[in-house]
Amino acid sequence: MSEVLVLVDHVDGRLRKVTAELLTIARRLGSPSAVYIGPGVDAVREDLAGHGAEKIYACADPRLQTCLVAAQAELLASLVERIAPVAVLFASGPATKEIAARLAVRTGSGLVTDAVDVAAGTDGIDTTQSVFAGTFIVTSTIEAPTAVVTVKPNSVQIDPVPGQGTVEPVEVQLSEAATAVRITGSQPKATSARPDVTEAEIVVAGGRGTNGDFAAVEALADVLGAAVGASRAAVDAGWYPHSNQIGQTGKTVSPRLYVACGISGAIQHRAGMQTSKTIVAVNTDAEAPIFEYVDLGIVGDLFAVLPPATAAVAKVKG
Repeated sequence: MSEVLVLVDHVDGRLRKVTAELLTIARRLGSPSAVYIGPGVDAVREDLAGHGAEKIYACADPRLQTCLVAAQAELLASLVERIAPVAVLFASGPATKEIAARLAVRTGSGLVTDAVDVAAGTDGIDTTQSVFAGTFIVTSTIEAPTAVVTVKPNSVQIDPVPGQGTVEPVEVQLSEAATAVRITGSQPKATSARPDVTEAEIVVAGGRGTNGDFAAVEALADVLGAAVGASRAAVDAGWYPHSNQIGQTGKTVSPRLYVACGISGAIQHRAGMQTSKTIVAVNTDAEAPIFEYVDLGIVGDLFAVLPPATAAVAKVKG
């Protein structure tokens, strides 16, 4: 059975949920093999094996973390040339999409970004994308020997099936071009008890209707164990950080539950959350576009609707 490479998404050795999703997809296509970049592979070996990784290619070369994306693309290209995997899977993100594109060019592979589903087809690897702000669903088949695909987080249900998890150290020869530009400093993101919006199972988002007061939104999010998101209007007004923006120029999310509070639902915002499994909206305007694609719509003031909802959830949770 042909191998399927999965680039492990982790932060300081802590696996992100999307890695387990990618390993679930990989099992549909062949034999899952994880590619772990950085130190500390022993700490995550059991977790990767528990989600189906048969092999773990580990490269601790510090240059892969201090250089820009070209270095990681060269490592993956060397693995593709050596192993000839049927596919290479990434979590969709600005950096990973650039790595994927560089890898596809170097290896002559087929490339699809921002897929929401991947499966083995009769003529190659079949992918599904939600495009033009969720207006169309596009299916594509990659017929090249190796498919390079980036997948949106929260697109598939995790189905853990144990694998061998055999660790294989990998050395990499990097070109001068790949190491010419280095990261000289970075500022860690402020820690928060709330999950990241791209990883969360539940997202509660606020928009212009909050008038800059996200207290009710945050209270509901906290009782639900949810992430807090914001519309472009709220971010542009300086009410919430850009890192929490959801939409075409922000982050794309696909949680099991998305609660939009005071968000009109313009196409820019819709592009970032339409693939959510269940959508609930609270808005004072009964004609707001967001009501066209929700599962449950509440016409009302979020400051009147959210507090009793928060209290009810807290009561149920005990």
